[in-house]
Amino acid sequence: MRLALYEPDIPQNVAAIVRLCACFDISLDIIAPLGFIWDERKLKRVSMDYLAIADIQHHESWNAFRTHAGKRRVVLLTTKGATPLPAFRFADDDILLLGRESAGVPDAVHNAANAHLVVPIRTTARSLNVAQTAAIALAEGLRQTDGFPTR
Repeated sequence: MRLALYEPDIPQNVAAIVRLCACFDISLDIIAPLGFIWDERKLKRVSMDYLAIADIQHHESWNAFRTHAGKRRVVLLTTKGATPLPAFRFADDDILLLGRESAGVPDAVHNAANAHLVVPIRTTARSLNVAQTAAIALAEGLRQTDGFPTR
């Protein structure tokens, strides 16, 4: 399983997701352009020393990422998702894709995803933070596929 971030806007969220991926030994794909300058010194404030052990792949565009992803299933987490997270059956090679904090993903990216999931939350709330969504979805995917690291 992998996580992928589509054109992320907020470095603190990226750093939190880097730490999440490092702790669970999950690779992270970051799809450019970013809404900030990649500065490991600034990212280190949230990611701490986990940046050094994280497996991060940078992709210059959506097309470059799609080439890298190959035939793996891309599972988009979106507030416009048709399938509630608990109803979805993950595969151990899925790529969980999260959109920009400010705008999600464009229609072309949405349409290219193999599945569109939503994390169910109360109707009076708009959305979760992208790092929270990543953690919730990744935990469910790892639980279903018995993919948690062993201690």
